[in-house]
Amino acid sequence: MKFGYKLAAEGFGPKELIRQAVRAEEAGFDFVEISDHYHPWLDVQGHSPFAWAVLGAIAARTQRLGLATGVTCPTVRYHPAIIAQAAATLAIVSDDRFTLGVGAGERLNEHVVGQGFPSVRGRHERLKEALEIIKLLWQGGYQSYEGKHLQLEDARVFDLPDKLPVIAVAAGGKNAATMAAELGDGLFATEPRSDLVETYQGAGGSGPRYAEVPMAWARTEEDGVQEALKTTRWAVTGWKVMSELPNPVNFDAASQTVRAEDIREKFATGPDPEPYVEAVRKYTDAGFDHIVLQNAGPDPDGFLDFFHKELHDRLR
Repeated sequence: MKFGYKLAAEGFGPKELIRQAVRAEEAGFDFVEISDHYHPWLDVQGHSPFAWAVLGAIAARTQRLGLATGVTCPTVRYHPAIIAQAAATLAIVSDDRFTLGVGAGERLNEHVVGQGFPSVRGRHERLKEALEIIKLLWQGGYQSYEGKHLQLEDARVFDLPDKLPVIAVAAGGKNAATMAAELGDGLFATEPRSDLVETYQGAGGSGPRYAEVPMAWARTEEDGVQEALKTTRWAVTGWKVMSELPNPVNFDAASQTVRAEDIREKFATGPDPEPYVEAVRKYTDAGFDHIVLQNAGPDPDGFLDFFHKELHDRLR
């Protein structure tokens, strides 16, 4: 079992994220995971630095800490050839500590390049082609590809690591879980759904199974709830909303009816370790083995100390 710390790239600037990653290593986390967004979910969050630059700096400042994108969309804002090159470089500079998490993306980040955002079917078709292109380039040599949506012409990634990164594919349904088994090396999810793990393994998947667990640590339960309500209420709107809205102002409007009770139902909060242990147990019972603690509370350092002193030994 591995435990990761979610770097809230929408809530902190690049230097602060690097500092938190260093502290996460000191606190005993096995890896950090960062979202790869162009915009924050809400304007009040106030940040969204370039994830790949942040990860490169973290690689230089840490020794054993694993690194992961959670997750990158390699189909619209990026071409998969760029992600194949970026991931290979990061694997080298991190001494093989990098995992490439990929997914079908959200309109929030992908619409910015002016190419629109495809239907769900179109997203999955593009993700499949992107994975084929990345793996083709990682074979070495000059490669070309002619897909329905994506093309590649005489491209070569010159610097390849001795050990290629694990590709963990985000899945919100069984079709994507099957794709994770067939074209990826691992599974990535945000819900404690055993059916996703079962589908992944049933399709031949045997790699790591990542999942994010929502938390809002604070010295009082109410402080945690209120901070999550302020900055992270978008997380309870559901994936059909989260994947389709184009800008933070739309998420602000769509989440105005979220209540404190909704936050309490979804997030482990407060100073008592037991709700956090129970929240993690739901995911481990569902079959996930790389658990990402996603803290939306007001005090990152307090949460890191809480993990080190109260959760580290209990979770293991």
